[in-house]
Amino acid sequence: MKKCVVIVGPTGSGKTGLSIKLAKRFGFEIINGDSVQVYRGLDIGSAKIKEDEKEGIPHHLIDIRDPKDSYSVFDFQRDVRDLINQIPRPMIVGGTGFYVNAAISDYEFVEEKRDDAFDRRYDHLSNQELYEQLIELDPEIIIDQNNRRRVLRALEQALQGTPRSKKNRKDNRLYDVLIIYLDIDKDVLVDRLWKRLEKQLQEGFIEEVTHLREQGIHLNMIGYREIDQFLSGALSLDTMKEAIIKASKLLAKKQKTYFINQMKPVILDALSPTLLEDSINHIEKFLEE
Repeated sequence: MKKCVVIVGPTGSGKTGLSIKLAKRFGFEIINGDSVQVYRGLDIGSAKIKEDEKEGIPHHLIDIRDPKDSYSVFDFQRDVRDLINQIPRPMIVGGTGFYVNAAISDYEFVEEKRDDAFDRRYDHLSNQELYEQLIELDPEIIIDQNNRRRVLRALEQALQGTPRSKKNRKDNRLYDVLIIYLDIDKDVLVDRLWKRLEKQLQEGFIEEVTHLREQGIHLNMIGYREIDQFLSGALSLDTMKEAIIKASKLLAKKQKTYFINQMKPVILDALSPTLLEDSINHIEKFLEE
């Protein structure tokens, strides 16, 4: 079974820096595991790695789509699996847990033609209300609740007595994987988030969103959403910053819960002075098995 190392963790935990060191040590090629970094032009807000920071390490699934194009978890799953099969030593690095888990596990995504009549019966419900109905019928399901079409399909399956969760064998790995989760104290993380946001604003985050707005693009993503509201006059500068940090903290909490409960990783302290050494030891043992 093909071996694959996965580095995950909350926003601001230091995944990028560690991944470069590990890639140089073991000859890994890096597959992006962040659902935002696949889009061109979303550089500052997604903390996308700069060319000089790659230090010659091949990176995949970065800047492969225009922001106006869709790129679903199904697309990500297909592309990552193709890359894992092609790359001698693949390493996935990112924070979008559902996407990463779907790529390495036996998840089934049904792309068949939809029943439009069924969908129309739920037009009056919001995405959240639709999702709440779904989890009442299929409480074990793991799904992108903002992907309305998939939620509708899963609801239809649940009503038919064939819940999607029974098809998604999340514990059945398609590859021999070592998953390392970088844990970080929440107070330290908040401090890092503030420092990173200030740096992003200095580097031109607002200008990046302005450029997107000029193309008619308004993104519902952390940072991009709040700056768009600021540019529309709905938020003051300080309120915008607070909103970004609040959303980032909530995301980090959700990320930790998902990674630990759903992916069962090796948990390492992101602030440990022996983080690199500990990571190397785990990977060496994994590759020798």
